[in-house]
Amino acid sequence: MLKQNIGTVDRALRAIVGLALIALAVFNSGMAWGWIGLVPLATAVFSTCPAYSLLGLNTCARKA
Repeated sequence: MLKQNIGTVDRALRAIVGLALIALAVFNSGMAWGWIGLVPLATAVFSTCPAYSLLGLNTCARKA
């Protein structure tokens, strides 16, 4: 199991940005790059960010 390294605020922001980018891709066919929103959305869902792990960052309030 991956350690959680994303806090509540960070997680909410990632979900909002991810959903917004996906909405742009769905509702505006010329914005295919909006599917990159799957990345922040997935990190929000799983509460872990591989880049944070590599950099040793942790925004989670509790010990992970």
